[in-house]
Amino acid sequence: SFVFRTTGFNSIRTLSARLRYLFAVSGGLLAGLPLELRLRGKSTTLSHRTPIYYVDLTLRAGSSLGQVVALARQERVQQAALGLDQAALDEAARQGLALGEFEESEEEGLGVLEEFYPESDTDGDGAGASPKRAKDTSGPISLCSKLNRRQEALAARVPATADPGAAHAAA
Repeated sequence: SFVFRTTGFNSIRTLSARLRYLFAVSGGLLAGLPLELRLRGKSTTLSHRTPIYYVDLTLRAGSSLGQVVALARQERVQQAALGLDQAALDEAARQGLALGEFEESEEEGLGVLEEFYPESDTDGDGAGASPKRAKDTSGPISLCSKLNRRQEALAARVPATADPGAAHAAA
């Protein structure tokens, strides 16, 4: 599978707008549309005419909007005939995103940190580490570590009892 990560506002804004537009124009058949991700460039006076690259979502080359919507409708009919429930899949994905179940793994976390937060020499002393990293030499904190620390902190605040229902029984 493909994972697109960006901190670029132009890519985020463009993809969000394009997905909403395509969802509306296709009557909610976004999953069946044959689309392509394209890297585009633009320059503005704000960027001093330096190219700014962003990702856009487009129809496959040589396709018209009418053709891709018709293909998506055919795909939906074929899925229904096979017993596939796209609406249920969409809802499961929506709930998973709402619960944060689509997090990076520990292995991916290092790559993401290195890509988006490279160690840089910000004060010119040649140290090469940001202040945050200079304090913590054990490396980046993983999601698992953060969750474990949070669980330990919550457990420390709640007094342990032999009977988990004891607090309710006294009331």
